[in-house]
Amino acid sequence: MEERKPISHLQAGLLIAAILIVYSIALNFLGQAANQSLGSISYLIMIVGIIIFVRMHGSAMNNSLSFGELFAYGFKTTSVLTILFIGFLIIFNVIFPELKEQAFEMARQKMEEAGNLSDDKIDQALEIGKKFFWIGIVGGTLIFFVIIGAIGAAIGAAVTKKDQINPLDQTIE
Repeated sequence: MEERKPISHLQAGLLIAAILIVYSIALNFLGQAANQSLGSISYLIMIVGIIIFVRMHGSAMNNSLSFGELFAYGFKTTSVLTILFIGFLIIFNVIFPELKEQAFEMARQKMEEAGNLSDDKIDQALEIGKKFFWIGIVGGTLIFFVIIGAIGAAIGAAVTKKDQINPLDQTIE
């Protein structure tokens, strides 16, 4: 039987992050960054990617890992992809500062369309948003990715086959 080499959580996180980065760049350059439906697909990509890699890892380890070990692998993968994606967001927003301004302009338009805020209140809200932009980007991404990643890791660990190994059947080397 062919022995499968397990994929490390670093490789898995790198691959999922690369897919998310390409998807995010495509959304930005297609002018769809504000489209929440398309944006939520990135969370689906994360969950499915983590589930796939957790299952592959369990299979490569002859289905001998426990739920906790599989969950840990999935969460480590989440940690790697979260760090890489936050790094991408920082670099992307530094290289393309006009995208930040476009986002604030769209936010202004939405607040004006809602019609329940005065121009002064809208200006105040946007100033606060600009002041806390980096905290929002990094903190928001960190929180959402950790939650979504934990869900993906838990699902992946739950659906991965686990063979019961009898310790009495093992030979001592």
